[in-house]
Amino acid sequence: MSTSPLEPPPGSPRAADGSRAGRVVIVGAGIVGCSLADELTARGWRDVTVLEQGPLASPGGSTSHAPGLVFRTSPSRTLTEYARYTVEKFSSLRSAGRPCFLPVGGLEVATTEARWLDLHRKAGLAAAWGVEGELVGPTRCAELFPMLDPDAVLGGFHTPGDGLARAVDACQAQIERASRRGARFLDRHTVTGIERAGGRVTGVVTDRGTFPADHVVSAAGFWGPVVGAMAGVDVPLLPLAHQYARTAPLPRLAGAGAGDPGAEAVRPLLRHQDHDLYYREHLDPAGGPWGHLPAGGWGRIGIGTYAHRPLPVDPYTVLPYDQAPEMPSSLPFTEDDFAPSWAETGRLLPALADSRVEEGFNGVFSFTPDGMPLLGESDQVRGFWLAEAVWVTHSAGAARAVAELMTDGRTTVDVHECDPHRFEKSQRSPAYVHERGERSFVEVYDVIHPLQPPGTGRPLRTSPFYPRQQELGACFLESGGWERPHWYEANAPLVEQLGLQLPERDSWSARYWSPIAAAEAKATREKVALYDMTPLRRLEVTGPGSLDFLQRMTSNNLKKRTGSVTYTLLLNEDGGIRSDLTAARLGPDRWQLGANSPADLDWLARHAPEGVQVRDITSGTCCIGVWGPLARELVQPLTPADFSHEAFGYFKARETYVGHVPVTALRVSYVGELGWELYTDADVGLRLWDTLWEAGQRLGVIAAGRSAFNSLRLEKGYRAWGADMTTEHTPEEAGVGFAVRPAKGDFVGRDALAARAAPTRKLVCLTLDDPAAVVMGSEPVHVDGVAAGYVTSASYGYSVGRCVAYAWVPAGAATPGTPVAVEYFGEKIAATVAAEPLFDPEMARIRR
Repeated sequence: MSTSPLEPPPGSPRAADGSRAGRVVIVGAGIVGCSLADELTARGWRDVTVLEQGPLASPGGSTSHAPGLVFRTSPSRTLTEYARYTVEKFSSLRSAGRPCFLPVGGLEVATTEARWLDLHRKAGLAAAWGVEGELVGPTRCAELFPMLDPDAVLGGFHTPGDGLARAVDACQAQIERASRRGARFLDRHTVTGIERAGGRVTGVVTDRGTFPADHVVSAAGFWGPVVGAMAGVDVPLLPLAHQYARTAPLPRLAGAGAGDPGAEAVRPLLRHQDHDLYYREHLDPAGGPWGHLPAGGWGRIGIGTYAHRPLPVDPYTVLPYDQAPEMPSSLPFTEDDFAPSWAETGRLLPALADSRVEEGFNGVFSFTPDGMPLLGESDQVRGFWLAEAVWVTHSAGAARAVAELMTDGRTTVDVHECDPHRFEKSQRSPAYVHERGERSFVEVYDVIHPLQPPGTGRPLRTSPFYPRQQELGACFLESGGWERPHWYEANAPLVEQLGLQLPERDSWSARYWSPIAAAEAKATREKVALYDMTPLRRLEVTGPGSLDFLQRMTSNNLKKRTGSVTYTLLLNEDGGIRSDLTAARLGPDRWQLGANSPADLDWLARHAPEGVQVRDITSGTCCIGVWGPLARELVQPLTPADFSHEAFGYFKARETYVGHVPVTALRVSYVGELGWELYTDADVGLRLWDTLWEAGQRLGVIAAGRSAFNSLRLEKGYRAWGADMTTEHTPEEAGVGFAVRPAKGDFVGRDALAARAAPTRKLVCLTLDDPAAVVMGSEPVHVDGVAAGYVTSASYGYSVGRCVAYAWVPAGAATPGTPVAVEYFGEKIAATVAAEPLFDPEMARIRR
């Protein structure tokens, strides 16, 4: 068993720092490929070859035409960190004496109340992620961008540290630097094949020869699916054309940037997202790639739009560099598609009303089904890496992440949102990728609620219980392709019957929420409820040596008798939490693991020794959580097994029957109530539901959804991996140190944890002081008046009568009773660090 998932074949060269390196071939010398070569060589990997079909350093892909806007703030903290690093790195680079980044700032304007509220939310995201920004009024917007009509906007969000990345110059600067360290950049090499042997890449075939390789990285941009197909790897990416135009020279911009030959722009980048538009200046007195400006150095305004219909592009039909009229990524401009955007531009920027569009093109970019990049090693072919669907904004940060994965096996910034394994097989069909890719394009500038489900491609994955859930009026949201009930309209009468008095919600927090969730939570606490837990990933580990294998791979002690269930962690070598698991020992050499993502399967499978099999059984099985104080009264009459507390204790497992249905029963509960998770094969799942439902009528059983579940689990302090904790956090920081048993012997991450200093930050429970206040997640947390942390998960706690939020804060502010404030749409809401768990800290209810 290897100790690193990224270890090249024996005998490969070593980097300058002594770590084992390998022969790397990067396909594509756009901004991602060049950045990756620079990052790898900076880490001591010298045998790096970059192959490019076009000429350097503007080979004709998306980088060559990219307008270069860098707005750092994103709902994704990962993307924000990537953009932050891109700004930092490019600010340090120069090419031909010109800076590779111009910090002209960014300005997003609102012309509707919905967008103005969203900019308040974005200001909160910026504060949470550490990006400087301020909300400004219409007058200030016009001062920052003088062509703008202040009467047309309600206000804006100004981020002075954002700006313009000169992508081609940044490529050239990194080509020169990486070349000095030993990298080779070969243009005019068209890749025609990827050689493989024994499930690994061995080389790259081009029209000018073959290059042996231990690692091949596809940084080919919208050609990614083509390169992937050569390796036998499907790349879930859709190329789409995006319109960009430039006005005729504008007298109003005469003299702007005078005296600075490198000043392509001096005013902020402007985004008008209500109409899917953005703008930037082009002030190149020496002329640009589209011709020279007239005497006097007048400038132009560049206009990009996502307002047009999706224009998918087949990457196999894109012309080679020498056959393309302009460049491969630059397709003919479709004027009719641009007409509405030009009309709207005249309203926002009246100074352009008398101008005209002088030139434009439809530039090809990459879109994935969820709009996020693809970063990491393929699970289909070892040594084949993806660095795809990355825009200039995030390019250096994404390249750093891939370089870290290749050299260290882990990243500085958590990468799970970009992991290529995140898409299930059912989400990788060409039809799905096409449909969702187009949706990603349409929604680029939309106001997207964090719970908002995709509007296309549904339903895709449903549990066996789906017909009964529809009959009960389930409100379905989606995650991982699964239709997941969040509440059931059949339970609406319970709101009045239970006499629930709930605070009124604002319009944002009221979306994708219903007071029915409160009724379902209360019914779970008082009676019994059925929860569909089928979407939770299940892995089966079997074979001689499986115990030793899992002991090595996880943090807790699994050396327990058959029938035990253990909560444990998968750690990185540096002690970061890559996932959490529930491990049920069903036999001496047979385990069922409750996991989080396809990446868990890949991580365990690639480390498994000979004789140990790791298999994903999620799709062929299903699960019902039966929870509540009456759970035993419901289940016991249906099974021949003894479900008493004495015979079937907490965190125990057994295989038995419920009615006619064979089940694996785990006595675990993520809602803090008595109960079991009942697993069975998918073909008898509906029978299991009907058996429990019919027997539960005398007890007042209900079906309950994820909205209630999230409230209940936060009241109990149960963490959700990927939201509350990631690879960036250690068990002690995240409050799950109880799942680490150093005394059991060696395991991945053990030594690193022992060497760690005391935590400087901690995950804490917050309760909002005002019982009527609600937050949603990702809001900044202010300590002593300064933004010092952020909310990870939040929900109204119906049992405790106030909103519960988990948040990362400095360790000095983690003491229960510490006052803090959570910023929600610009308002500072008082909150207090609370001792956890909030509900039933004695665990009496769950163990009865």
